[in-house]
Amino acid sequence: MLTQQLESYLESFSEFEKLATGHDLPWLWRLRQDAFARFCEVGFPTTHDEDWRFTNVSAIAQTAFRLTRNGRARLSQQELEPYRITGVACQLVFVNGHFARELSSLGNLPDGVRVSSLAEEISSNTGAIEPHFGRYLDIRRDAFCALNTAFVEDGAYVHIPRVTPVEEPICLLFVSTGDDAPSMSHPRNLIVAEEDSQATFVEDYVSLDGGGVFCNTVTELVAGDHTVLSHYMIEREHKQAFNISTLRIQHGRGANVVSHSVLLGGALVRNNVHPVLAGEGGECLINGLFIGNGHQHLDNYMLVEHASPRCGSRQFYNGILDGHAHGVFHGRIIVHKDAQKTDAKQTNRNLLLSDDAQIDTKPQLEIYADDVKCTHGATIGQIEGDALFYLRSRGIDEVSARKLLLFAFASECLDRMKQGPVRRHVEGLINRCLFQMADSVPDVPTGNGRENTGRNWEEIG
Repeated sequence: MLTQQLESYLESFSEFEKLATGHDLPWLWRLRQDAFARFCEVGFPTTHDEDWRFTNVSAIAQTAFRLTRNGRARLSQQELEPYRITGVACQLVFVNGHFARELSSLGNLPDGVRVSSLAEEISSNTGAIEPHFGRYLDIRRDAFCALNTAFVEDGAYVHIPRVTPVEEPICLLFVSTGDDAPSMSHPRNLIVAEEDSQATFVEDYVSLDGGGVFCNTVTELVAGDHTVLSHYMIEREHKQAFNISTLRIQHGRGANVVSHSVLLGGALVRNNVHPVLAGEGGECLINGLFIGNGHQHLDNYMLVEHASPRCGSRQFYNGILDGHAHGVFHGRIIVHKDAQKTDAKQTNRNLLLSDDAQIDTKPQLEIYADDVKCTHGATIGQIEGDALFYLRSRGIDEVSARKLLLFAFASECLDRMKQGPVRRHVEGLINRCLFQMADSVPDVPTGNGRENTGRNWEEIG
């Protein structure tokens, strides 16, 4: 079976490497070759792999996806208008993994800030790419990261010079379009923010039409010393789409990085967030919300590595699941031997709105230092019956009462986002999603449980 699965990828890779951007660069050629060799060695992960024990990717492994190289669909500005975020500095559009300049808006950026296509930078500015590209990502840990690196060609490149604040968000819109045959794309983003810079980045994943699409993305975010950065990952593809994404963050000394994830769509979604606090005094907030219904499978894997002293991290993830949806939260904190004075906390809270919804949650700590403060925990419950009764006794109809309670639960994640255009955009998406979900929530038993979530970590304004 493994041989059959790999045959189509071997054929695609053989054709791809001959014509891919940068095929004549020795360092990039070796990187692709090593990555594909690793993918062939291990194949797709199975539920026997500890990091994938709750997620079966056989639907991806057994589908013969076609690489959508040079296969950009003809889209108009009007078709993308519903997916625009107002008030951003710029918006780069990628269709099936390829940069679409005619659909993008580069806007007005501060002097020295460079936002462009990765393929263009590989061709014309390889000296800036090589020192960082692939340096932080460990392709041996994850076959999907190896697969992305093997087929790397295009995506976004962002460079922010030292002591440069970018006030408005930089938005990257990834559009997948359906086709007669199942198609795949492997966007790769490289974001380098030099010391004392500030910026907000948004990755927004949408799909048009139907059909089987597989988007496998990797983002390497390099946060220089004392940077203040925010990263948003919004996934709202159709219910036949597969989305695997990895955000690898390298923290410099005193860097403060926030990661927000909002998963609303997709048939099978895996969201990997892997920050390494490599510089002393770094801070990291990982904040997420996943909402699923039908037969969606939404998997969140967080790996936080504390590698230096006096760093702090917080993980807050909330899940709302209805129908036969299956959610996963696997939060893993590793405190290395030299990371004394670490302060880390991890919390996962989940609401199940139907008897068939399922959540697997696994908070995990691995501590190799002796002077740390670390906690973790998880809760699973239903809509609180007493709260629902209270609202209905005040004349609020049942659907509206359920919607208010669901939105209050989701707002715990929204409240950690900085006020601005991205938060307003996310709030609108969540509001529409919960409005549809509230009507189908069954009656729930009464109860008066309360949980103290402790200190409220918010994005630095």
